Amino acid sequence: MNVFVVGGAVRDALMGQSVNDRDWVVVGSTPEAMTAQGYVPVGKDFPVFLHPQSREEYALARTERKTARGYKGFAVQAAPNVTLEEDLARRDLTLNAMAVPEALAHEPPKAWAGHIVDPYGGQRDLQAKVLRHVTGAFAEDPVRILRLARFAARFADFSVAGDTMALMRQMVEDGEVDHLVPERVWQELAKGLMTSKPSRMFEVLRECGALKVLLPELDRLWGVPQRAEYHPEVDTGVHMMLVMDMAAQLHMPLAVRVACLFHDLGKGSTPADVLPRHIGHENRSVKLLLKVCERLRVPSDCKELAEVVAREHGNIHRSGDLNAEALMRLLERCDAIRQAERFQRVLQACECDARGRLGFEDSAYPQAMRLLQAQQAALSVETAPIAQAAAQAGLKGPQIGERITQARVQAIR
Repeated sequence: MNVFVVGGAVRDALMGQSVNDRDWVVVGSTPEAMTAQGYVPVGKDFPVFLHPQSREEYALARTERKTARGYKGFAVQAAPNVTLEEDLARRDLTLNAMAVPEALAHEPPKAWAGHIVDPYGGQRDLQAKVLRHVTGAFAEDPVRILRLARFAARFADFSVAGDTMALMRQMVEDGEVDHLVPERVWQELAKGLMTSKPSRMFEVLRECGALKVLLPELDRLWGVPQRAEYHPEVDTGVHMMLVMDMAAQLHMPLAVRVACLFHDLGKGSTPADVLPRHIGHENRSVKLLLKVCERLRVPSDCKELAEVVAREHGNIHRSGDLNAEALMRLLERCDAIRQAERFQRVLQACECDARGRLGFEDSAYPQAMRLLQAQQAALSVETAPIAQAAAQAGLKGPQIGERITQARVQAIR
C-alpha cells in the first residue's frame, strides 16, 4: 500500500499558492484492507474512504472506461494492480496529473525534487503556462471542456495548447457537449464566474464552439453593435466580458456576477433595422434569462436578482433625473423595501454594468449612493401609526397602502 497526494494540491504548491484541500490516492490496496485499517468507506460510484484521524478522503487508484454518454456513463475499475500512472492518465490536464509520496506531502515543494511523479509533463506545462490535456481519455468526458475553460479563467495568463483546443472543437462537433447534465454545467460555470478573470472562461468556450451549444443566448451577443457614445467598445459581447471582469475586480458575490452575465441577453434579438439602438431589450432579456435559469437549474437567489437587474438596470442608470415619486416607484418595482439587502446587490450589478465599458473602468457611480439614500429614507418611515390613523379614518387596504407610500415619497423628497 502506497499513498500519494495528487492533483490540485501538487499543482498549487508548485505555483506557490496556498493548499487548502488535498486529494489522496492509494495504490496497491483493497476496500477490505482499507476498512481493516480503520478507514471509513463513503464512495458510491468508486472506492473512497475517510482517514480515521484527519477525515480527509483517500481514493483507491482506479481506471475509467467510457460506456455511454452522460455523467454516469463510465465503468470504474479499482484494483490493487492499478498503477499510479494509470490513475493519473484518467485526469483532465497535465498540471493536475502529478503526484507526491505521502511522506513528502507536507514538506515545502523544494523538498520534492526528484520525487514528483509526473508521467505526462505537468511541470513542463506549468513552467510554460500551458493548459494541455493528458491523454485521449479527455475526449470521453465533455465536462472537461468546462473545467479547462474554468482553469483558463483562474490562471488567466495560461494559454490552451493547440492540440487540446483542436480536440475540444472535435468533441463539440461530435455532439458530446449536447449531452452534458445541466447541474454539472451550472456547477462549472459558477466556479468559473468566481475566478479573477471570468471573461477567459467564455473566450475559451467560444473558441471551441461550446458556448454556442451551452449558452446560445450569450454567444449571439458577439458582433451585435451598440451606440458608440454610450458604449465605446461597441460590440455587445465585448461589453459583457468587460462587465464580468469588473464584477471580479470588485469582488462581487456569485448572484451579482450571474446578474451581470444575463442582464443584456435581449440585445441578441434586437431587429437588425433598429441597430445599434436596443429599444425594449430589458424585457427580452428577462424572458431569455428565465429560460436559461430554468434550463441550467440556476439557484433561485441568482435568478431573482438577475431578473430585477435585467428589467431595471436602464432605469437605475437614469435615476439621477427622477423625482421623489419616480424614485419610490423604482424602489417598489425592485422590491427594495421588503428586500433591502438584495437591492444593494442590484445596485452593485448596475455599477459593474456602468463601469464595464471601454474608458469607464474608473468612473464613479453616484446613482447607487442616491438610490441607497432614497431607500433609507423610505425605510425610516414608521408605518404602524400611519396605518392606524388611516384605519380610524375609515380607510382600507389599498388606501392605507397609498397613505404609507405618500409618507415614503415625502421622506425621499
